[in-house]
Amino acid sequence: MTVLSLLLQIDEILPVDEGSLSLLVLLTKGGYMMIPLIILWITAIYIFIERILVLKHASKTPENFQNDIREKVQVGAINEAKLVCSKVDTPVARMVEKGIARIGANMSNIEASIENIGKIELNKLEKNLSLLATIAGAAPMIGFLGTVTGMIQAFISIAQEEGAVSPKLLSSGIYEAMITTSVGLFVGIIAYLGYNYLVTRVQKLVHNMEFISIDFIELLQEPKK
Repeated sequence: MTVLSLLLQIDEILPVDEGSLSLLVLLTKGGYMMIPLIILWITAIYIFIERILVLKHASKTPENFQNDIREKVQVGAINEAKLVCSKVDTPVARMVEKGIARIGANMSNIEASIENIGKIELNKLEKNLSLLATIAGAAPMIGFLGTVTGMIQAFISIAQEEGAVSPKLLSSGIYEAMITTSVGLFVGIIAYLGYNYLVTRVQKLVHNMEFISIDFIELLQEPKK
């Protein structure tokens, strides 16, 4: 069963006013180009929700996290500081934990270790964002392609019509072809807005990671009590 046939079956159940077109029937008139657009729409929504949940979890660093680490590192309680980090499942905690594990090494090595973990965590945070950006660009183009193919079919039908072409035949062919453009633009706009929102959230989280990592490096450079 294709997506279009499923939409038609659902639409038969819903009430439709006489003389009007329901949304589902209108979507099915877009042709087979609607199938990739619907797939892209579902994929974009899934990526957006999944990334929102991931970023929300990644930003939940306890308020007293930095103070606990500072107190334990200053008194030399390294294992206790590691334990504090292990209880917090966030990118910041994993970066600090790696830095604590390197205490005693050269400061450049500690900074490099924290930076490497930061790159790994950033890659995790940006997972599938490039796919969302691709959807934002590809959906409108697929919509335009559907419009072009629909217009070609409409003009073929007009060419095969004997005698005068009725306005109904001409207008129906055109609006059916334009459906894919409107849907493609809709999917593209939503994906584009979602992508920019997620990028902003990631940048805000990265700035927080940089701030805490810099604070940790400065802590290691302070004189021991």
